[in-house]
Amino acid sequence: MPVPILLVTGFLGAGKTTVVNHLLAHAEGRRIAAVVNDFGAINIDAELIADASDGVVSLANGCICCSLEGDLLRTLSTLLRRDPRPEYIVIETSGVADPADIVRNLMDPVILREAPLETVLCVIDAATPAAALDDALQRSQLRVADIVALSKLDLAGEGAGARMREAIRAQRVLAVVVDARHGEIPSALLFPASDRAPAPREPGPKRPAEERFETLSWTSDHQLSLPRLQQVIGKLAPKLARAKGLFETVEQPGRQMVFQFAGGRATLAPGDAPAPGMPRARIVFIAELGVLAKAELDALMDGCIASP
Repeated sequence: MPVPILLVTGFLGAGKTTVVNHLLAHAEGRRIAAVVNDFGAINIDAELIADASDGVVSLANGCICCSLEGDLLRTLSTLLRRDPRPEYIVIETSGVADPADIVRNLMDPVILREAPLETVLCVIDAATPAAALDDALQRSQLRVADIVALSKLDLAGEGAGARMREAIRAQRVLAVVVDARHGEIPSALLFPASDRAPAPREPGPKRPAEERFETLSWTSDHQLSLPRLQQVIGKLAPKLARAKGLFETVEQPGRQMVFQFAGGRATLAPGDAPAPGMPRARIVFIAELGVLAKAELDALMDGCIASP
């Protein structure tokens, strides 16, 4: 039997990982394989994890999760050879990936026969300014979608969902638009009960790849001062597309904090115990090319180190 693919796309920080987490945590008996670009971003509840080997984490509910290393088609071929075979495959794209290129790869006749692309889901932060949908990348992510899920409605403010729906309609997008509170989307939309293989898609002409974003990393073996870090993030915010990291603060020693920045909003949450041998602070920043200099970032972040 063919194994249907659900492709999850959306811009940096839109909430894709939250949607994938919810799917895996509420699989309802389905054997789902998730393929993600950044495995560390998947935050499955500890009680779901059974074991890990060869880059694949097996979950106690019968699902598995693996990182995308190398060629997508090779990764899919490996999953399809697993025993038991997954019943569904979820692919979470990078926030800066053009999904049309991935759709084009999935139209490979061998993959199409074994793992047809069933549904393309685009996740959009409901607080995204309407003008941002004119961006070529976000427009491409929208136009290949069968379903558009509005995320972070609880943070977006009153009327944001309605405004975003109007902005999506203005883009002449034919997809179904649904609310995705806390990452929840009706499974019947994502996994339709049908024995009929989906028709091949036309992703459109191939466009030249454009390097638009860069990743800058900062690490330290020292605790951070939370007030200083908050000030620095405020200064960096206008230049950032996304940021995430783990660190320990002098205010709460011995406790690792999980930092996320997306859509202009920063959040902090308690994390697991720090891994032995890892730096006390490690943060990844994503910005458009040339917007943020490494020397500037290092100088600002070094200023967040707590005094001994």
